[in-house]
Amino acid sequence: MNTSHTRREFLADVGRGMLVASVGYSMATELGLAPAFAADAPDTLDFGPLESLVCLMQETPASNLLPALAKQLKSGTELSRLVAAGALANARTFGGEDYVGFHTVMALAPSLHMARELPDALQPLPVFKVLYRNTNRIQERGGRKEEVLHAVKPATLSEVLPGSELLREAVHRKDVNEAERTFATLAQFSADDALNQLLHTVQEHTEVHRVVLPYRAWDLLNLIGKEHAHTLLRQSVRYCVKAESWPSSVNHDEPRTLLPKMLEHYKLLGRTPGTRTAEDKWVDELSQTIFKSTPEQAAEAAAAALAEGFAPAAIGEAISLAANQLILRDMGRTPREEVAGKPPGSVHGDSIGVHASDSACAWRNLARVSNARNTFACLILGAYQVALDRAARGGDFLNWEPLPLRRHLDLVKTTEADALLREADEAIRQNLQAHAAAIVSRYGELGHAPRPVFDLLLRYAVSEDGALHAEKYYRTVTEEFAATRLAFRWRHLLALTRVTASEYGRPAPGMAEARALLKV
Repeated sequence: MNTSHTRREFLADVGRGMLVASVGYSMATELGLAPAFAADAPDTLDFGPLESLVCLMQETPASNLLPALAKQLKSGTELSRLVAAGALANARTFGGEDYVGFHTVMALAPSLHMARELPDALQPLPVFKVLYRNTNRIQERGGRKEEVLHAVKPATLSEVLPGSELLREAVHRKDVNEAERTFATLAQFSADDALNQLLHTVQEHTEVHRVVLPYRAWDLLNLIGKEHAHTLLRQSVRYCVKAESWPSSVNHDEPRTLLPKMLEHYKLLGRTPGTRTAEDKWVDELSQTIFKSTPEQAAEAAAAALAEGFAPAAIGEAISLAANQLILRDMGRTPREEVAGKPPGSVHGDSIGVHASDSACAWRNLARVSNARNTFACLILGAYQVALDRAARGGDFLNWEPLPLRRHLDLVKTTEADALLREADEAIRQNLQAHAAAIVSRYGELGHAPRPVFDLLLRYAVSEDGALHAEKYYRTVTEEFAATRLAFRWRHLLALTRVTASEYGRPAPGMAEARALLKV
């Protein structure tokens, strides 16, 4: 017997076992490591200690889910663990390819953030709301019988091209299997590396869900563990492959050529992002430039600011403030755009402003957590997308007046904080978008604390359906408010007030039952 060979095999198996123990059986299975111990392992993903909860999310009829979740809580299961199981169940079932499915997974991290802003007794409500939606959609699509994600064997990559380029080429060919195998290889190193490699493909278009999905997946990892990075980020790989088949009117190709040109022209490749401080006036002026420009001009404005060494955070502020104007100026849906739950004049759900703000928030945060090259790319494309949304979706945004309007401000006579909050609540319940925004504007001008306004709006972000966007947009605003300077941050809160007044009156499915079960 060749004892040397046997020893090498033994040590290899020990090393492999240690890696499986460190990353978890599920991820090890996906990366082709666990089958070394079980040659007959099925291609079904197994999430180890979370598997039973994941199956509960997939297999329980929606009508029975909330009692099952309440039982889990009573037995000591933490909300974060329920969210983790819901996210993995969603990924395994839909793989980023179902409209309601990927909107739901993007709402899971926001729902847990929202829970942490509530009193203890109310914390399960936003999580239960999204998990109910999650399981309901899983059941509508056939449950476990229709799972999209399976274990994937990593590819052997060429040493000629970088992994990010190989991934892009597979996506361009619409070869989902090769794209999956390539990404599985890239994901073996670290979650951060997987994200940075993936972003090269994400950045080829600026469609809202292509941008927001990887950021909200990344935010989930911070809550449930980066060992699930491959499972959650591979949804974006499949989304990008599917997007290659979309018509050109939806699939904007310009970023593929524009971004490399900007990075090269402004000599940003190989550079470290700057730290130059920006004054309020500079941020406001850059925001207006981005809002009023053509998409290419807006991208160039961001690239020039980066080349001048301004801190990425300041440029991100300007991009988010430009997107915010699309909510404050929007005339709302026209009668032609009316659908169930989204009447004429409404701005909630997939409105241009909510989509633009969610995208800007995603670009801004992806820039914050990625490497230098991707920091530059995300901010350039963030500026590009805001200008594209303003110009391409129709409407006279450059001439429409932003809220709050003077005539509505003149109607607000109260100065006491609690009275203003009561008036804002009443305006929301009457769907008076402009009046509610004016009240909150006056409240902010008087120097009252923002937390009570967030508490008011959070109540409705939990209770109302929101057409798949309530949780995500609430979280967008809390992130943007915290990251924006005092001179401008209340603009984000005004936009959330308007969206809340727009969505009020359509209670979320399952919320009444959840409240009854929790006795709140």
